[in-house]
Amino acid sequence: MYQRILVPVDGSEGAQLALDEALKLARLCGAQLQAVYVLQHPTQVVDVAAGFVEQVQIRDTSSDTATTVLAEARERMVPFGVAGTVRAIDAYGENLAAVLTRAIDEFDADLVVMYSHGRSGMRRLFAGSVAESLLHDTTVPLLLLRNGAHLESE
Repeated sequence: MYQRILVPVDGSEGAQLALDEALKLARLCGAQLQAVYVLQHPTQVVDVAAGFVEQVQIRDTSSDTATTVLAEARERMVPFGVAGTVRAIDAYGENLAAVLTRAIDEFDADLVVMYSHGRSGMRRLFAGSVAESLLHDTTVPLLLLRNGAHLESE
């Protein structure tokens, strides 16, 4: 069955559900698990106010968030008895799907468990679909969890 399961985590409730499902599968299969957090750094924003343009530096908290989210993922592995690792990967301007495809290859994952927001219409056009991109970019099976009634606000 599955030996190496990768799960992207970002601190959201949906990602937590995906982690829980990945942990159940890893325990059932005796698989290794890798939780991955992708660091996406905001650089600058152009603020147009009062008739002039000003560059405003945004405080980047992604590494703090990654540390917290990955520590929680590591802690969740213990009660499940799952052997696993956590990893933060810097996007360096790449899109999320490309970074995750690279992580899948580097971990040699044979399953990816992830949450999909299930966006449609204009929201999907502008936000893109990481899950759909992964479907095209990798041959590794994806287990996609969709939002339930309690997650519709995301």
